[in-house]
Parts: sequence; structure tokens; C-alpha cells
Amino acid sequence: MDKKLLQKRRIMGYFIDATNQIIENDGLENVTIRKVADIAGYNSSTLYNYFKNLDHLILFSSMKYLKDYTKNLHKYIKNTHNSLERYFAIWECFCYYSFNNPKIYNLIFFSKFSNSLNSTIKEYYSIFPDELDNATTDLNKMLLGNTIYERALSILKDCANDGYIIHENLKEINEMTILIYQSILNNLLNHNSSDTIDECIKKALKYFKQIIKSYQII
Repeated sequence: MDKKLLQKRRIMGYFIDATNQIIENDGLENVTIRKVADIAGYNSSTLYNYFKNLDHLILFSSMKYLKDYTKNLHKYIKNTHNSLERYFAIWECFCYYSFNNPKIYNLIFFSKFSNSLNSTIKEYYSIFPDELDNATTDLNKMLLGNTIYERALSILKDCANDGYIIHENLKEINEMTILIYQSILNNLLNHNSSDTIDECIKKALKYFKQIIKSYQII
């Protein structure tokens, strides 16, 4: 690895680790440039050499929480036999990790930060490519999608290509699926549900399968 890239990765890692430490100990709302710089052992001006602003830093730091998802995704899809089974397996994996950490996943995919998600994810994985080691090549497009809608649509298209659903219905299916997912995620985030994480996952998958069933080609 190039020395400059290695140094960039190392220093960015210090700031990312410091930010995650504050998030875990004090909460997301208490992250400040000064606190991060103090913990990382650098001054605030150095931080701006690597991140545009605090929002950019927080989004970068949140990417680290996707590591377990990307690391274990292959376990969910390894026993699937077709694109439809894989579609549901990917959603099951995503629901498991996002429902267990709704605040961060909501931040990444549904907040103001999501507007710069594509460029941030690509830059993050270019600096930390080892966090995509277990992702198969055909899943990279889904993992690196610009928005959650595009990410989900990329794997849904495979189902249409294989003849399970027609392409004309992809947008509707995808939108309904995301809306249901976001609703369950928000309930967990705001503590508006008495369901356990496992119950939420089962509920989400039940609804996702019902959506596909209603559009599926017989």
C-alpha cells in the first residue's frame, strides 16, 4: 500500500475510533470536533485535512457499524438456491444488524447524511477495503449503492431478470418494501414497539414476502 494512503488510513482511523468512542459512551448528539481531536491526539485543524466537517466525520464513523453486516452477509446467502431466496436472505441480514442498532442505521440511510452516502461509502471502502473482503463481487453494487432505494433495487432486479416478477413492478415493490422497513426501524428507534428484535425481523420478512407474492408471476 502507498505510504501516503497508509498514513491517511491510519490518521482517519484515529479520528473514526475517537468518534465511535464518544458515540458509544456519550451519545451521538455529544460528538464535537474538539472532543474527537482530543481523544485522537491531534488538533482540530488536522481533522479538517481528512474530513469536510463534523457531519462528514460522523457519517464516516458510522460506516464502521456496517462492518458486521458486510462481514456476515455471505453466511446468510450461502445456502440460497435462487435470486428470490437470496433477496430475502440479504434483507434478513440487513434487518438483523440494523434493528440491533437502529440509531446508526437510521443516521446512515434516512437522515441528511444519506445525501452524500454514495461518495462516502466508496471513499471509506477504498481506504478500508478489508471490510469488504467477504462480500462477493455481484453484491458490491448493492453494498455501494447511492441510496437505500438503489441498494435494494439492485438485488430486486435479479429477481425480475430470473422471471419471478416483471420489471415494470420493481419500483412499486421496492418502495413498499423500504417504507415497511423504515416504519419498523422507526418504531425500534423511538421505542414504540413491544416486539423483540427477532419478532421485528420475522414481521419484516413476512411483509416483504407478501409483497413479492402479490406481484409474483404465476
